[in-house]
Amino acid sequence: MKIDVWAEVTCPWCGLGSHRLDRAVERFEHGNEVEVVHHSFPLSSSFPVGETFSVRDALLRRHGIGGSQAEASTRRIEALAEAEGLRPYRVLDNRVGNTDLAHEFLAHASAEGKNREAWDAIFRAYFGQARPVFSLDDLLDLGQEIALDREGTRRALTEHRYQRQVSDDAARAQRLGATGAPFIVVDDKYGIPGAQDRDGLLDVLRTAWDASHPLTLATDGDAPVCGPDGCAVPAHS
Repeated sequence: MKIDVWAEVTCPWCGLGSHRLDRAVERFEHGNEVEVVHHSFPLSSSFPVGETFSVRDALLRRHGIGGSQAEASTRRIEALAEAEGLRPYRVLDNRVGNTDLAHEFLAHASAEGKNREAWDAIFRAYFGQARPVFSLDDLLDLGQEIALDREGTRRALTEHRYQRQVSDDAARAQRLGATGAPFIVVDDKYGIPGAQDRDGLLDVLRTAWDASHPLTLATDGDAPVCGPDGCAVPAHS
C-alpha cells in the first residue's frame, strides 16, 4: 500500500499530521507493507526570499489574526502536539519565511533516496528546535545531518534542479482535489484533507487494504454451518 502526503514545511498541522499518520501506520495490522512518500505543497512563495517573520507578524499580515486570537489558535496546536508525544512543538514563537528552496532541498533528498529522513529532519528542526530552514546554509547543514553530500546538495540547490519538480508536485495535489495542506492520498483512491486524527486515519487504511485485498473463498461453501435458523445437519455422517 502506498500513501502520498503533501505538506508545507512551516505548516503546524502538516508536522502534526505527519506524526499522526506515522502512529496510525504503526497500529495498522499491515503497517510493514505500507510505503509513505512525502511531497511538496508550498504555501509561502509570496514571502520575499531572504527575509523571515515572526509567526505573530505573519498571522497578522496574511490573515488579519493577532493578539489573543493568534495566541489561542497556535497554543491549541502546540497543546495537541504535546498530548500526542511531540515535545517541544514550537509554533507561536517560531519564524516563517519563503520555503521554496526548502522544498527543492526535500526533492533533492528524495532523489537521493532520503525522502522520509529529510521530511522527518526538517519537521524536527523547525518545530522541535525552532531552527531556521530557509537559507542555503540552513539546508546544507540539515543535509549533512542526514548524510547528504554537502557539495552535491549545494550544486542542486544553486542550480535549482528541482524547482520544476516541486511545482509539478503541487499541481498534482491540486488536480487530486487538494486546496491546502496536509493532504493525504491512500492507494491513489482515498483522499484525506487536513490533519485527521489517528483513529480516522487507521479506519481509512483498513478500508483501503480490504478494498485492494478482497477475500476469496477457498471452497464452494457446502460444508455444514450454524446460522440464525439453527445448525445444518450433514447428509452423511
